[in-house]
Amino acid sequence: MTHDPANLTMADYLDGAREMAAAGLPFLAHLLAEEAARRVGDPAAARSIRAQYTDPTTDRG
Repeated sequence: MTHDPANLTMADYLDGAREMAAAGLPFLAHLLAEEAARRVGDPAAARSIRAQYTDPTTDRG
């Protein structure tokens, strides 16, 4: 990572989540998306982000 993590934005974390999902790494995508959701100011947007990148270790069946 070439950026200082303290300076990363919500968009940076969401971009990372998309990259990890595309690379077949759903848990890393979930972690990055969770951080993006924490940084967004709108609760509805945070719920939407979390819904797109659910925790793959949680049994929902």
